[in-house]
Amino acid sequence: MSRSSLLERVGLGTGEARAWAMYDWANSAMYTLIVTAVFPIFYKSVTAAGLDDAVATYRFGVATTIALAVIAVLSPLLGTLADLTAGKKRYLAWFLALGVVSCGLMFFLREGMWAAALVLFMLANVGAMGSFVFYDSLLPHVAPPGRMDRLSTSGYALGYLGGGTLLVFALAMIQSPGTFGLPSGEGLTSAQASLPARISFLLTAIWWVVFSIPLFRRVSEPPALPRPAGQTTGQAFRSTFRQLGQTLRHLRSYRQAFLLLIAFLIYNDGIGTIIRMATLYGEERELSRTVMIGAIAAVQFIGIPFAFLFGRLADRIGAKQSIFLGLLVYVGISILGYYMTTPLHFIILACLVGTVQGGTQALSRSLFASMIPAQSSGEFFGFFSVFEKFAGILGPLFFAVMVRTTGSSQSAILGIIVFFVVGGALLALVDVKDGQRQARAAEAAVA
Repeated sequence: MSRSSLLERVGLGTGEARAWAMYDWANSAMYTLIVTAVFPIFYKSVTAAGLDDAVATYRFGVATTIALAVIAVLSPLLGTLADLTAGKKRYLAWFLALGVVSCGLMFFLREGMWAAALVLFMLANVGAMGSFVFYDSLLPHVAPPGRMDRLSTSGYALGYLGGGTLLVFALAMIQSPGTFGLPSGEGLTSAQASLPARISFLLTAIWWVVFSIPLFRRVSEPPALPRPAGQTTGQAFRSTFRQLGQTLRHLRSYRQAFLLLIAFLIYNDGIGTIIRMATLYGEERELSRTVMIGAIAAVQFIGIPFAFLFGRLADRIGAKQSIFLGLLVYVGISILGYYMTTPLHFIILACLVGTVQGGTQALSRSLFASMIPAQSSGEFFGFFSVFEKFAGILGPLFFAVMVRTTGSSQSAILGIIVFFVVGGALLALVDVKDGQRQARAAEAAVA
């Protein structure tokens, strides 16, 4: 099979589609190193050194909740404004800058600086998630006809590869700092011992910037929605407040897309909580940090073929049924996580997450995109982001409260099953064909 045929089959047949998908490669380094693997361990062992384990975990969960709440509130406003002003790429760049600077400043964190660490962590999350509001809203404009599911899952696959590549490098640097000319051996100060991890934060910022360039160079800015003649950007900004209520009513008129969002709100809560709290849970269980980071690195590469597989699976059985399969695996992960006691258990669980994480989330994104009119993608993806971020709020908050109440994360892990069961039950009520038919009719009406 030729290179062009292969790219076409995975939805990457055009230069614009490849440039769009590269942002997943760029941004996923932040999610892999900062959200999931290196920073949570660095926070617990360095900046929160001296704090009780339960207190440190509780504060981390609260900080995560605050960051997600901020971007959840901002997302619909920003998405609507981007549609009115043709500013998707511009606003993406602003949030990108916030995230990059926050990651870079993590290099200067030292022992006991838990408050500064959590502030930078929150800002990095706001930057990353805010940028994805506008990145996701570009998908309907970039995807080749009939290739939205495949392009979405290909973006996730590239994200796994990018995040995994940088994480492997960071793990090598953390494990063997002397090989990279960094201080090593006995008798190191806290600052010297944490230097490899802090350098990985700086590398994350650089990686994020460099691999975002193709999107800004190759992806075209979609045209703005029509607005009254002579209306200024400032007036357009004020009009977004009025538009928010209209957006909610507008979205509710697309009943199937709105129902999908409710289901997504619930089941993605469980997915996000597992991703964000995994290494802190492992720290509490006194598992090897090297094993945990290594397992998460392995997840990135396991996720690559499975993300593509979910794209192909969606072609055969439909995106909705493929998401159901992913949720079933997550129920098993929660049950096994409750009984986790050894590094091998963590590795097995991480590998299971790798098989379903990218595919489940990517297909949720593309399934929603298929049930909304393209001309309102920024407006509706603003609300998609709201639901995605509010999904992240409940899980970490639930986790934090359970830890504060019981002094352990074990009960919280098992309780996450509720999110998958309830979310899956609501997803079963979504009539995908009816939703897609309504969206295409809306597009035809303005063509």
